[in-house]
Amino acid sequence: MKNLKLSFEVSSNLCLQSQNEVIRSTAFDIEQNRLFFVSSDSHFYTVHLSSSQNEESRGSTTVIGSVDLDAGDSITSMEYLMEKESLIIGTSSGDLLLFNVDDSAVEVVGRVEGGVKSISPSPDGDLLCIITGIGQMLVMTHDWDLLYETTVEDHIEDADSQCKPGSPATWRGDGKFFATISSTPSFSHKKLKIWERDTGDMHSVSEPKASMGEIAEWMPSGAKIATVSDKKIIFFEKNGLERSSFTAIEEVDATIENLKWNCNSDLLAAIVRTKAYDSIKIWFFSNNHWYLKQEIRYLKKDEVRFMWDPVKPLSLISWTLEGLIKLQNFIWISSVTDNSVALVIDGSKILVTPLSISLIPPPMYLFQLRFPCSVRETAFWSKNSKNMLAASLADGSLSVVELPGVDTWQDLEDEVFHVELCITNDLASFIHLTWVDSHVLLGVIVEPVYKNEKFSKYYIQELEVSCSEDHIPGSITGSGFDANDVNKLFIENAVTGLVSNPVKKRSAFIQLNGGNILEYETDYPLHERNNLRFSSSCPWMSVGPVEDFGLANSDSFLMFGLDTSGKLHVNQTVLCSNCSSFSLYSNSTNQTITHLILATKQDLLFIVEIRNIVLGQTEVNYGNFLPVVITRKNAEEGKKFIQIWEKGSNILGVVHGDESAVIIQTTRGNLESIYPRKLVLESIVNALVQGRFRDALLMVRRHRIDFNIIVDHMGLQNFLKLATEIVKQVDNLTYITEFVCSLKNENVMETLYKGYITYANEEKGTALDGQSKVNSVLLVIRKALEEQITESPSRELCILTTLAQSDPPYLEEALERVKVIREMELSDCSDPERKQVPSSEESLKHLLWLSESEAVFEAALGLYDLNLAAIVALNSQQDPKEFLPFLQELEVLPVYVMRYKIDLKLKRFEKALQHIVTAGDTYFEDCINLIKTNPQLFPQALQLITSPAKKRQVLEAWGDHLTNIKCFEDAATSYLCCNSLEKALKSYRSSNNWGGVLTVAGIMKLQKEEIIQIAYELCEELQTIGKPSEAAKIAFDYCNDVKTGINCLINAREWEEALRIGLMHGIEELVLDVKVGAVECGAGLIVEYEEGLEKVGKYLARYLAVRQRRLLLAAKLRDEESSINELDDDAVSEASSSFSGMSAYTTGTRKGSAASMSSSGTSKRGIRRQKKKGKIRAGSPDEEMALVEHMKGMSLTAGAKRELKSLLGCLVMIGKEDIARKLQRVAENFQLSQISAVKLAEDAVSCDIVDEHTFVLEAYMKKLRNELLRSEEFFWQSKVFVTP
Repeated sequence: MKNLKLSFEVSSNLCLQSQNEVIRSTAFDIEQNRLFFVSSDSHFYTVHLSSSQNEESRGSTTVIGSVDLDAGDSITSMEYLMEKESLIIGTSSGDLLLFNVDDSAVEVVGRVEGGVKSISPSPDGDLLCIITGIGQMLVMTHDWDLLYETTVEDHIEDADSQCKPGSPATWRGDGKFFATISSTPSFSHKKLKIWERDTGDMHSVSEPKASMGEIAEWMPSGAKIATVSDKKIIFFEKNGLERSSFTAIEEVDATIENLKWNCNSDLLAAIVRTKAYDSIKIWFFSNNHWYLKQEIRYLKKDEVRFMWDPVKPLSLISWTLEGLIKLQNFIWISSVTDNSVALVIDGSKILVTPLSISLIPPPMYLFQLRFPCSVRETAFWSKNSKNMLAASLADGSLSVVELPGVDTWQDLEDEVFHVELCITNDLASFIHLTWVDSHVLLGVIVEPVYKNEKFSKYYIQELEVSCSEDHIPGSITGSGFDANDVNKLFIENAVTGLVSNPVKKRSAFIQLNGGNILEYETDYPLHERNNLRFSSSCPWMSVGPVEDFGLANSDSFLMFGLDTSGKLHVNQTVLCSNCSSFSLYSNSTNQTITHLILATKQDLLFIVEIRNIVLGQTEVNYGNFLPVVITRKNAEEGKKFIQIWEKGSNILGVVHGDESAVIIQTTRGNLESIYPRKLVLESIVNALVQGRFRDALLMVRRHRIDFNIIVDHMGLQNFLKLATEIVKQVDNLTYITEFVCSLKNENVMETLYKGYITYANEEKGTALDGQSKVNSVLLVIRKALEEQITESPSRELCILTTLAQSDPPYLEEALERVKVIREMELSDCSDPERKQVPSSEESLKHLLWLSESEAVFEAALGLYDLNLAAIVALNSQQDPKEFLPFLQELEVLPVYVMRYKIDLKLKRFEKALQHIVTAGDTYFEDCINLIKTNPQLFPQALQLITSPAKKRQVLEAWGDHLTNIKCFEDAATSYLCCNSLEKALKSYRSSNNWGGVLTVAGIMKLQKEEIIQIAYELCEELQTIGKPSEAAKIAFDYCNDVKTGINCLINAREWEEALRIGLMHGIEELVLDVKVGAVECGAGLIVEYEEGLEKVGKYLARYLAVRQRRLLLAAKLRDEESSINELDDDAVSEASSSFSGMSAYTTGTRKGSAASMSSSGTSKRGIRRQKKKGKIRAGSPDEEMALVEHMKGMSLTAGAKRELKSLLGCLVMIGKEDIARKLQRVAENFQLSQISAVKLAEDAVSCDIVDEHTFVLEAYMKKLRNELLRSEEFFWQSKVFVTP
């Protein structure tokens, strides 16, 4: 679905030497891009053509010489030999002349009998095939060595005295074969012969064909050979078999001459001569149909000739006998208009297909417009349901058609509408044509070059169109139009593009050759728009209105242009350098362009937001539009483009609005419609914003988008408010059911569709009593269904769906509704409401389809309706042998016992407890067993059971349970509540609550001896478990045993209290024990703190070494432009460890003294040990952090500080002031060094350089000393012993 458009045309005149001189032959020099002409007077001319569109296209004409021929002799054929940089010329008398184009030297290289009819060089230029006037074919090298000679014709008439030019041999693209047309004894028939290059043998021959012409043209790709037979063009294969054909001309008096393929083998051109005019027709083959894409008419007297540019597939060169040369550059344009209507040109027909209604594959179409002659250029206008089509025809006339609204075109299927000509003044064919208003046309014409003029002139012409007939709504008006000339302006340069201004009436933009842009306005002179200038000529040009996005002084439109090298220009900037095609898309209500759709040469389809283009953000968001390798790390990049599955596909157009379709055509001609996820989501969002909820839901269904987008984009709060309106608009229970079944507790805008569209809804929380998103939405949908939808079986099934899809499913509520329906059926009532609900069986099957059958069966049991449960089981195809015995067993039980059994099966233990308690005292044992099996029921059981005796049993059972799980304190409380004192005493004793034990013993009124015995036992137990302080209190209070109590205080390191009690009782032996123990403990702690001080220094030194080496290694890696994160941590640690010879873990340490290590209170008295988390290994990956944590773990605990303070006081009291002073000094140094080391390590972590002069422990201790000694950390110190 594309049309061949004339991009620009340049004409020039050869200045022939005499008035009667005419052009005879031509040749082309590919290397220097020049044409050679030879005239009837044997003069040679050359014309240099431009090598690119941006260069000055008006070639310069030069006379390069002439050749003298004998009287009556004439030139019949001419070709250019690149190797010799000369022209090979054949004459009617048989001379072969070599004309040097540089010095005009002429050399006779040979002579053939019968005259030279044609010369045809092979594609590689190594061979020449010469056909003579007597039917002989000679094949020779470019050095004039004859390879072979053979007869072409099967029957030769008497040779004329004068040889005339004839059709040359045609070569296959690879040069291995060539073909000729030869006559048969029956002169009305001819046949095609295919010859082998190397031997000259005939490879194959076709069947004789009546009325076959002398023309044969082999497709450069080699697929087929085109010939002419009567009014048809017939295609043959290499084996001589006819392949296909099509009717090329319909005129009775027309004949076809000079078939030519372009170099890409996709266009076939021919000269068609009639009695009234000559024309060049160009056909294109697609979808097994030959389309006539262009017809260029000439006067009969011009006897036009043409050739395709050998290297430019869309460049046609034509000339007339009088020397008028035209260079016409064509481009392929999409036949799809801005409103998605395909207007495919096929000769005098325009095949119309509205792609927004149906994607009809070509060559089919919806309806056909037929014009008086071939269509060359079209312009389409569509606005407010008014559609206008203008067509410039090959004879220079103009036709206008008014079409109805596109939504009514389905009634026009297969119709053929004839369109009449406009009543106009004499016009030339427009090469560019556009509507600038609903009744105003603007076109570009090229006036023919006359003999006294050298180059063609471009004009811009404005026409005002009016219709004398009234337009009938829903019909096509193709007659009664007049076109009046309003304005005509001369343009100095060649025009390559014309497009209307979408934001200003009767205004347009004109693109000149080279990329300059002129703006045309009625009644105003042309003025140049420098801010829109393209850097090169862009044959494909489009303008779209856009929003300003908050930018001041910006145009309300963007101009897009695509040049032949693939650069896509936007105003003055190049957006993409590898673009193959593009289109503009709008989903806005005001028709402003919202997206640019572009395809790249790498077959990637990009959807670019216009906002990004206006704000200059395309490079950030889309890069350079080149393919990237998608991995897990850059998965979001894959959302920016679509891989087109067939290479070489092009964008034809788009379907705007909710359709969100991009239409592409493959190289095979197939039409494909793509619905990019980005455009679809944008359309859905637009519909939601505009309140078109039904349209949004339909798009979600059609494009298989996750239904959750409706909730997630609107926001839960907003959706809940609008749920009633949504249900009312949709009004389709099937759609609502699909929506309900797709809900999930996930925000798809932040997961599945993240990166496709902008999402700014930051709403948090839920709306209905803290429920989840799914349950909240289903609840409001259920209410809306009951309010807005008429009661019907479908509505009831939809409501059941909302219940089943809840999380967790509300199956019991759903079965309650089914139960109501079943009761209505059993009552056999004729209530009209009965017809408004589905049958119970249908409802159950629907519920079973939505949920697990086992869950539905259990929910039915939970209703305690055994009949309903049986029906569910039967409909879920359960085995009757499994469920019937169970149901029969339940049926014979008392009601509450039955419910108890059901609750047990469903593990609803609270309800089971209620029912078994209600069942009576007979089942109390079952009640107790239930509680023991499910201990969480004990509190509820105490509330339900009213009998005091049974309550005591429950409490005792609860105490037993708590004892089993070792909750002895709670067990004792439970036993006390039920007056089970012995069990309570055991529980207190098991929990080491000696106070509780002795209290309960008192309550039990035990004998004094028994209480003292219990006290001694408790005293021993407390010492064993490391609670000597509490053991001492029992010894003093209950046993009156001073010696045992003081020993316990010594073990507890409560030195001052032990000394006080010893002195109070005046027992010197005990006082001496206290003094000896205090002195030994002080000595042990001095040794331990000194060792700790040494360890702190080693750990800190090791830490600084490891830290420094790691920083050095990181710096080295940065110098090598590598990240430290890419290096294996083990390797770094091993390297840093190897740089330091010191290890804090390999040096031995002295053991603590017996006094400090022998008792269970050592952990409280000394340095707090770090819990084992695994041994720290030198060189391990986490060595640095482990060292810091280890130093932190060496800090004094609160208990150690209290014991230290008590010990210092005791030592002073017993006269050991020197030991106390030394102990305080050592402990103070240790604590200062530990805190300073930790602070130093933390400071080193935040620095990139470890300075050995800055990070010194002694310096930190000196800096922090005064501050720390005044802090609560050193509350244990005695100011008397503080070191100055």
